[in-house]
Order: sequence, then structure tokens, then C-alpha cells
Amino acid sequence: MRTNTPPQVADEDIARKSRRSGDIRWDKLDNTAHLFPVIAGERTTNVYRISVTLNEPVVPELLQEALDIILPKYDAFNLRMRNGVFWHYFEENGKPAPKVREEQNFPCRFIHANRNNNYLFTVSYYKRRINLEVFHVLTDGMGGFSFLRELTYQYLRLLHPEIIKVTGDSLTTGTTMNREDSFLKNYKKTSKNKYKSKKAYLIKGEKLRSGEFGVMHGYINIPQLKEVCKGYGVSINEYLVAAFIWSVYTECLHGMPSEKPIRVAVPVNLRPYFNSITTKNFFVMISAEFDPVEDNYAFDQILRIVQESLRSQLNSEHLENIFSYNVSNQKNKFLRLIPLPLKSFGMRYVYTRSALANTTTITNVGKIDIADAYKPYIEMFHAFIAISKGQNIRGTVCSYNDTLVFTFSYDLMDTSVQRGFFRRLAADGLNVEIESNGVNYG
Repeated sequence: MRTNTPPQVADEDIARKSRRSGDIRWDKLDNTAHLFPVIAGERTTNVYRISVTLNEPVVPELLQEALDIILPKYDAFNLRMRNGVFWHYFEENGKPAPKVREEQNFPCRFIHANRNNNYLFTVSYYKRRINLEVFHVLTDGMGGFSFLRELTYQYLRLLHPEIIKVTGDSLTTGTTMNREDSFLKNYKKTSKNKYKSKKAYLIKGEKLRSGEFGVMHGYINIPQLKEVCKGYGVSINEYLVAAFIWSVYTECLHGMPSEKPIRVAVPVNLRPYFNSITTKNFFVMISAEFDPVEDNYAFDQILRIVQESLRSQLNSEHLENIFSYNVSNQKNKFLRLIPLPLKSFGMRYVYTRSALANTTTITNVGKIDIADAYKPYIEMFHAFIAISKGQNIRGTVCSYNDTLVFTFSYDLMDTSVQRGFFRRLAADGLNVEIESNGVNYG
């Protein structure tokens, strides 16, 4: 993060405020983050939740103390967002950490920064669980898990001081504070639009009551899942995406043709492809598409279509072309000079078209690694994302130890797609334990 006024600043308003603020740190939003404040609101919150379940009840006072200690060390979260003339931008917050509260509302609600000491994240607890909710403008799931892990470590050190003898009392070695915009760093000129714009099949139905939010977890043994995927010759991600498409095809379309394809957006973490350790957002969307032009596709057929669709896109050149197209719009001299309100209007229009081009989003945040000294105190991790325009049901995957958790977030009364998904897994011999927040039964 920059600590002085740089010589080249696109937004004159940023430069002026930065000069007035003296040594207050400021930073630009990354390329993806520019969209989130434009489209965010009560219905499309762009908030994700990651949580850790401990083996003992949370002590609120110690959790607050842990947050007070960690936040000043973590530049990526110690921020507030400002409105510039041409772009939003970040500025060092400096206010006391947001208050840790017991969870009382449904998750992934819109974060009102002005009610939260201007911070863009919240920390809450419920019994043995610590919840971190993040406005996506700050960082993606990788950055979020990094912060939650350090917060949990600090909390456990306060609760069990004997841990310090093994670990010390500072941030974990290897925890990155890097804030480069890896989109800009790896940008290559391109003129090709890599996004699908044809409307996809959308899952519709009676909505939950206003403000309600459904959560359903499915717990799957990873060694068992690997054996099933090995038998099909596919990856875990390919299998889970295909199982979702199969469920929509059988539960919603009843095995019949459709004029619109079932298309699943799959976020790809770009860090391994471009040697990045940034805590800013660094991902792009690819998509798995199934176009049911005939009757009665078998699951094997759908699985092969999904596999071919995803693998053809998972290469550095294609991924680079996707985000370079986005960056090219940001770097366009004419677009850069358009005032923020007009720019926001255009971005909302483009987002709406893009959102309706996908049936859902399934994101895999990967395996959560924990230092050995803390493992005896931690039971499980969970993650899920808010719903968005056109996508009334979404999926998130995370793994800890030998358990993979597939979590559905949704706002529909009917849960037939979720049930069909887990039945598909059971048909392949997988034992799935299901847990929900019971919103459909209240």
C-alpha cells in the first residue's frame, strides 16, 4: 500500500485528498473491485461469509481483543472506501475495529459502512463459530481466509496462552501483506471479449420471505470423493459442477430440451497461474455450459461436456485474455475521464447482461491449511456467497482435513435442486451428511 502521493494518478480527486491527508495511506481498487460498489445493495450485497467452528464456545471479549490486535497489522482490511471524481478508492481507516456481535440476523447482509466504523467487513459469533463477512471490494476468498486464520490464531493465543510457547505471538510466517494489482501487472493488450452474453436458463420459483437467506451444507469424505472422481476420470471440481447441472436438468427441465443453456460460472484463482501473492482480488470467471438440445442425457454425457468445457479454458493464455479485456476498459483514456456516476450506470448495465448469462456460480476456495499448534482447537470451516441478480441459488466449496463442504446459498422456497444434487452424489455411493439453517421449515 502506498504511503505518499504518487506522481501519476488518474483520479485528480484522489491526489488532492491524499495530499491533504498527509501520511494517511491510500490505495486504488483492483480491476475487479471497481464493479462491486456500483452494483451492491440490499438485494445484491456482494458479501461472502467464511467461518471457523471451534471445539469450545467463543468468548466474545477475547474475540474483540483479538480483532483489535490483528486489524492494525492487516492493511488489506484496515480500510474505508471513498468516492473519487472518476473512481472509488481506498483510504486507511484508523478508527477502532468494528464491534464483534453475536449473530442475530441472516448471513451475507449488505454491510452499511457508516454503521460499522466505515469498515467493509464484520465479525460475529454464534456458540462455537466465528463468522467473518467481507464486502468483495476488499479481497476475494483467499484474502478473506488469510485474515480469518490470523484472527482465529490470535484469539486462540489469548484463550490458551500456552500456545505462544510454540508459535510466538505475531502473524504467521508466510502471511502476505502484498497489495499489488496483479490484474494490471499481468495485463496484455487484447480486443477480444471473452464473456458469454447469451441468456442462460435461470432457476425461478417462490421466494423466501423478505430478508431470509437459506444455507445448506453437505459434508463429504474427501478420500471417498476422490475414488468416485477417479472412476469417472474427472477432477473434484468438474464432478461437482456436473452434478449441479445434472440436478437442474432433471429437477427443473425434467430431462427435456431447453432453448437456453444451463451455464455455471466458475471463479478461477489466478495466483498460481501468474505467480502472485496479492491480497487484492485476483480471479476471473470461466463457465461450464450444457446446452440440452435433446431428451434424456445421461450423467456421464453431461460430465464429459463439463469436463471439456472447463479444461479448454484452464490455461494461462485464455485466463490472461479474460482479465486483459477487463483491464483494457479500465485503461481506456476516454472511459477513464467519464465521471463516476455515469461510469457506474454503464457498469451496472454490463453487469446485468453478464449476470443473466449464468444459471449459477460455483466457487471452490480450496483446502484450508492450519498450523499444527492450532488444530486441536478447530473443528471445521465453512464458506458461502450471497445470491445475486438472476442467480437465486449458488454453491461454494471448501475443504478441511478429510472433509469437503459443499454449501448452497439460496432465497427460494423450493429446495429440489439441492436435493437432486445430493441424490446424484448418493447415487455414486457417496455418504453425504446434510445440515441447513432450517429457513425452509420455519
